[in-house]
Amino acid sequence: MLRPSKKMLFAIEAVLDIAYNAGGEPVQSREITRRQGIPRRYLEQTLQQLVRNGILTGVRGPRGGYRLARERRRISVGEIVRVVRTLETAEDPYQDIPASDLGKQVIRPMWGDLQEEIMQRLDAITVDDLCMRAYRGGITSEVEKKLDFTI
Repeated sequence: MLRPSKKMLFAIEAVLDIAYNAGGEPVQSREITRRQGIPRRYLEQTLQQLVRNGILTGVRGPRGGYRLARERRRISVGEIVRVVRTLETAEDPYQDIPASDLGKQVIRPMWGDLQEEIMQRLDAITVDDLCMRAYRGGITSEVEKKLDFTI
């Protein structure tokens, strides 16, 4: 079974958290940690890599944090996954494992094709799609909680 790494899931959650809870203000990493339960040791390194790759922008200062570098409909889950894959130090697990001709010529190419299909599907899913899913699922963003229309 294909399983995403913790770091990959944390990165997707962090970008989604920023998109869903920002409301025009930068989101601080401690807020993401509080809401999502993502360990800071994973989060800071991942957020910096997402900044370097143009998915997020860092805002300095006491009210600084992170915001999306582009509109959420222009950021795909596939982009986030690719950034995290470069962070993960594990080499291709198939290179070091001896294989028969069947493994080299049939199984590994099949596995590569499956991974490519998955990446194509992830490229078709935007951060906006995930935000809409969260909204339809009844998840309240902190922006909504802060809105007060009383006069």
